[in-house]
Amino acid sequence: MADARRPVPRRILGVGIATLDVVNEVAAYPAEDDEIRALIQHRRRGGNVTNTLTLLRQFGHDCAWAGTLAEDAGSMEILRDLSRNGVGTRHCRRHGAGATPTSYVTLSRETGSRPIVHHRDLPEFTAADFARISLAGYDWVHFEGRNPAETASMLRDCAARRPELPVSLEVEKPRDGIEGLFAGPRVLIFSRSYVQAGGYADPRRFLEDQWSQVSAELLLLPWGKDGSYAQARGGRPVFAPAHDPGAVIDTLGAGDVFNAAVIDGMLAGAELSAILARGNRIAGHKCALAGLDGVVPSARAAGLL
Repeated sequence: MADARRPVPRRILGVGIATLDVVNEVAAYPAEDDEIRALIQHRRRGGNVTNTLTLLRQFGHDCAWAGTLAEDAGSMEILRDLSRNGVGTRHCRRHGAGATPTSYVTLSRETGSRPIVHHRDLPEFTAADFARISLAGYDWVHFEGRNPAETASMLRDCAARRPELPVSLEVEKPRDGIEGLFAGPRVLIFSRSYVQAGGYADPRRFLEDQWSQVSAELLLLPWGKDGSYAQARGGRPVFAPAHDPGAVIDTLGAGDVFNAAVIDGMLAGAELSAILARGNRIAGHKCALAGLDGVVPSARAAGLL
C-alpha cells in the first residue's frame, strides 16, 4: 500500500522527557521470585516524546525536543542518540542536580510484553523554560501529559502566542490534575491504560463521554492489538483494525510510533479513517522490529506506507 503523497517537511516541537532505557531481553517473563538469565541486554534512548520525534524525523520533518537533562554520562548517551536521529536539542535545559531518568525494561520474546520500572530524580521542564522558546516557524507542538500544573501553563502560553498553532497532547496514565489539560489541545491521544483506569471497557463510550470537558477537535484512542478508535467533534466514532505483524519482537515504543504517524497524517491533511489505518500499520510493523531505527523506511519497503 504505497503512500502516493509527497510529504512536505514541517517543523515540529515536542515537549516531554527523555530517558535511558536498560532493556533485558528474556525468553519468557519470569514468575515472582524466579531467577533467570537475560538473553541480551542493551541500552536505548527512550521517552515518549523523543520516540515520537524520532519517527517524525524518519517521515522527513524538522524536529526539536524540549525537556530536561542531567549533567552525567547518561545524558550524553541521550544527546548522542538524538543527534544521530536528527532531533534538535537546542531547547534542552541542563541541571547539575539529579540524574538521568532510567527505565528498566524486561522484554519477553515469547509475547513481546515489556514491564517497566522507572526511576526519576531530575527536575521537570517548566513553563518558564517553555516561555524562552520562540514558537515562530513551528507547524505543530506535541506535549506529553505529565507535570500537569506546569504543562497547563505551557498550553496557555502556546495559545496566547500562537493561537493558530496545532497542539496535540498524549494522555498516557492517570495523574493528579491531568484532566485540567484537556481544555487546550486541538488533538488528544488517550492510552488504553488511562481509559481502563477510568472504568471504561468500551472505547466508543469513553470518546463520546469526553466532549463535554474538552475543547479538542479530535480524540484518538489506540487500543493495541484490538485496533484504534477516533472521533472528530460533531462526528461519529471511527474504528480501524490492528495490523498483524506476524511474530511480535518488541512492543516498546509502538504507541509513540502510532502518535508520530497520526501527526504526520494530520499535517498532510489525510482523512481520519486513513490516518487511523496508517497509524495501525506502522505501529504494528514496528512490533516486529527491535528498536526504532529505520521503522519508516522499513514500512515503506514493505508497502505499508
